[in-house]
Amino acid sequence: MGSNRARRSITQWPVAERPRERLLAQGAEVLTDAQLLAILLRVGRQRFSAVQVGMDILQQFGGIRGLAHCGVDELCAIPGIGGAKAAQLKAALELGKRALASPLSKGMKIASSRDLFEHYHPTLRDLRHEIFKVILLDAKHTIVREATVSEGSLTLSIVHPREVFTMAVKESAAAVIFLHNHPSGDPTPSQEDRVLTARLVSAGEVLGIRVLDHIVIGDGRYVSFADQGWLSEGERVWT
Repeated sequence: MGSNRARRSITQWPVAERPRERLLAQGAEVLTDAQLLAILLRVGRQRFSAVQVGMDILQQFGGIRGLAHCGVDELCAIPGIGGAKAAQLKAALELGKRALASPLSKGMKIASSRDLFEHYHPTLRDLRHEIFKVILLDAKHTIVREATVSEGSLTLSIVHPREVFTMAVKESAAAVIFLHNHPSGDPTPSQEDRVLTARLVSAGEVLGIRVLDHIVIGDGRYVSFADQGWLSEGERVWT
């Protein structure tokens, strides 16, 4: 795109070349990332079009993935982006994540660790902090509910068996699955992950609540304690 056009208001472009009109006529897939951002932004800044502002955003954060990682304050530091525009962009990104997540609802049968990875990966992979979740299951391994146990750095003091299993007992769960993300993108369990998992498994055994898995989600990949045979003397426990 020529620099002269990028500096002109989109309303001065030929109608057939304006991002919104092109989307309506040809579909969203024909637009560049900067053009899609321009539709959300609606207007640019003085002497620069919304497309140019979109290009500035992508350059600043290294593309859409970087934009997903950034905070509102970082967005607002870009000329032409205020609180309202930053909120629009973050809302659109969150909707995209939710659209990618496969459905997970009460009564759904969990057949494998990949089922949970495919659901949670879109929403967890870009977070800068760790989230620890528990999925409560009935005797047939269908979902009763899921809950977030803690947010922040994963430590033994933050994720306590008492909190996890109080929910499980209250919901009469027969089994549980634990899941958390690694903001680094590397899902390899840390030593603390292993120690915490052992504590949770032991607590579950005392209460008669089976721990089916602990899944660690990274960027595009995951590690399942059950698949690796780390929960029950080398045996998988999904079945």
